[in-house]
Amino acid sequence: MMSVRIIVVLAVLTGVTGSPNVMIKPEADMSAHPNSVPETVEETEIFGQQNVPVLVGEEAEEDVMATGELNPNHYPAQRAAKVVQHYLNTRYGSPYRLFGLQRVNSGNAEDVADSGRKYQLEVTVQEIIGNTTEKCSAEVLFPRGERQGSAQVQASSWEELLKNDTEAQEEALYQEYKMNQSLVTAQNLPDSYGHIEPDMKPLWHLGFVASSFVMLNESTENTLYNMAQVANVTQLPTENDQLKFDYHILLHEMVSQEIIHWKLLFTWSPPEGVKVLQMEQLPHCHHCEKPPNTN
Repeated sequence: MMSVRIIVVLAVLTGVTGSPNVMIKPEADMSAHPNSVPETVEETEIFGQQNVPVLVGEEAEEDVMATGELNPNHYPAQRAAKVVQHYLNTRYGSPYRLFGLQRVNSGNAEDVADSGRKYQLEVTVQEIIGNTTEKCSAEVLFPRGERQGSAQVQASSWEELLKNDTEAQEEALYQEYKMNQSLVTAQNLPDSYGHIEPDMKPLWHLGFVASSFVMLNESTENTLYNMAQVANVTQLPTENDQLKFDYHILLHEMVSQEIIHWKLLFTWSPPEGVKVLQMEQLPHCHHCEKPPNTN
């Protein structure tokens, strides 16, 4: 009997508009369960991923440890390339600059003695907000054995993606949030219809950048992460000229199809970028969650 092949299609988030449940008030509402997600959540599109079928079933398992040239559309090459996206966002992401994987052009894999497994990739990366693309070369090493830890990434030829000047926009946003009389809070970005109010998009973008630190840290040879939703966000009092935020985010792990909850505490300013202070995986909440549909 022929084995069933499971295909997961990863979609590009091309834009979001509408009216999420947003409040601005002096203090955050902490009455909700930390894992609570509105039961109306039905669909969430995925930021920064190409419209290419990715095999994550039996065929993917067969070639996950393949060496030599890789099929660009298969799970091993896609997984390693996705880590490059997370890496670029942790280094250069901002409320007005986000990176997404548009295409894997080619890839090779090899086992490195006593180190791990190394992937050489040629990828096309998109700066999503400015809508610019660039072909980049990258090397991803997944450590093994005693050195097992976060993936190590080197990337080159991405500099053209930074030419979109976002300095004025970032400074204006920073001053707006810093001078607000009331701290900003929001829930369900995006909402059950995939919408985000325009003035809330920077909060979604900040969550996307901060979640990249988690996804980069958690990615292995057997995972494929996307950000699904900001369940809630609270702006905290500014410290040392750094805006401070408390986020509850939902990540979609595409291989296991799990929705994973994380609590993030981080700061942001235009000169310093996003600095994650604390990452905590939250317990799974069976009774209060209806996961967004991120397929």
